[in-house]
Amino acid sequence: METRSAADDPLLKWRSEFPSLEDCVYMISHSLGCLPIRAAEHLEEFLELWHKKSINAWDDWLGEVNRAAARIQRLIGAPDGTVMMFTNVSWVNSILASCFDFAEPRSKVVINALEFPSVSYVWKAEERRGARVQVVESPDNITVPTEAMVQAIDERTLLVPTSHVIFRSAYIQDVKAIAARAASVGAHVILDCYQSIGVMPVDVVDLGVSFACGGSVKYMCGGPGAAWLYVRKDLIEEFEPRVTGWFGNEAPFAFTMPAQSYADNIWRYMGGTPAIAPLYQAKAGAEIIGQIGGRAIREKSLRSTQRVIDRVDERGFTLNTPRQPAERGGSVVFDFIGAADIARELNRRRFFCDHRPGAGIRIAPHFYNTDEETDLFFEEVDRIRKGGG
Repeated sequence: METRSAADDPLLKWRSEFPSLEDCVYMISHSLGCLPIRAAEHLEEFLELWHKKSINAWDDWLGEVNRAAARIQRLIGAPDGTVMMFTNVSWVNSILASCFDFAEPRSKVVINALEFPSVSYVWKAEERRGARVQVVESPDNITVPTEAMVQAIDERTLLVPTSHVIFRSAYIQDVKAIAARAASVGAHVILDCYQSIGVMPVDVVDLGVSFACGGSVKYMCGGPGAAWLYVRKDLIEEFEPRVTGWFGNEAPFAFTMPAQSYADNIWRYMGGTPAIAPLYQAKAGAEIIGQIGGRAIREKSLRSTQRVIDRVDERGFTLNTPRQPAERGGSVVFDFIGAADIARELNRRRFFCDHRPGAGIRIAPHFYNTDEETDLFFEEVDRIRKGGG
């Protein structure tokens, strides 16, 4: 396969925004996106506001919550006023869980066996309140059959928390089919977009989900702490989260008590004081992704992941990612004997990747990666396996 130069790959012009790429091979954007240089400038703005304005900095900081949410809205095709910022997806799922009573006969929560463990933990914990969690199994530890998900969703189902792209294999679920089935029986889909936002187009309205969530850590290149929640516009005022706090109140600074009086907008899902610094930290990555656009990133990602698959096949490694482009997200997972040890050594040598038990080595060439970096990565794998230092 031919390599593409900066002349015929316009996305490579963005490499200058990521100076960390100069002294490593960065293939781990599915787990931690590369640091944009402008993140430091935006964090400095946060600190400068604190330094110069003291308590009055909150006038700017609370505005940044809404501005951060607006950046996400544009990336996921969501209407204005339907996104709120949080710190992590576990918290988001806990807030959503607190919106529901798991009263029979509608108490079932359908998840799949390949979900990210943190999300599974939240919903299994809800069994203490009466939830009945049904786990849809995977026949190959790569895919989750859409028919099996659809069949599991019935009139007893309340919620379907599920991933757009499966983290351990990069398998893209047929979310529209799952959401349509859920809607037909009165259930709600909570879509985890962590492995899709920033690397492929996402349109939560077109997908038909009731809720969606994601965050800044991975392809969004924002580091930890800037997660988000989308609530379908017509559902915003329907729910009153049990997990709440003063910023969910209609007038937080009126300090009324003892009972909560919920805001009549998306802020009703907010709990206590929001974490502001991560929003400034994540700003640069979100702006860059927004400028490039999901479609352009997706086109390059498909070319790049195919190149990875070709290198995997050349070496006879086991591929644990779908081959079909329409089913494949932004990462490629492959395995061989001793892969965990090789991954540790690769990271020591600054060929950044990760390893997941039962899956293998995961890598994800992002919009700022070159073809040559993919080849260098596999050459280093070869060198280590042969005992080269």
